[in-house]
Amino acid sequence: MDVIVRDYGLLESALARPRASIFGQDAYPDPHVKAAALLHSLTRNHALVDGNKRLGWAACRTFLAINAQWISAPEDDRFDLVIRVATGAMADLDDIAAQLRGWSHP
Repeated sequence: MDVIVRDYGLLESALARPRASIFGQDAYPDPHVKAAALLHSLTRNHALVDGNKRLGWAACRTFLAINAQWISAPEDDRFDLVIRVATGAMADLDDIAAQLRGWSHP
């Protein structure tokens, strides 16, 4: 499958979001909130022609793995989370992070 980027600016913005800071402080204080911001931005910004939800989940999961957090959740539950984030049914980063945190283990 070829990945076709529709908007490089949106992709760059989504990938930069977890590193955002406000007045010198991290805007997103822990890895789960950073991962939630990444998932939210990649699935909602539609930077790709196709595959935004897949990229969002893969990036979120990889980000947590890099930060020594592994996700264990049934595939249906993971799918449901990504769909809720992508459709805007779940937009609060703290709620998304709480779900990710509940599935995470070191």
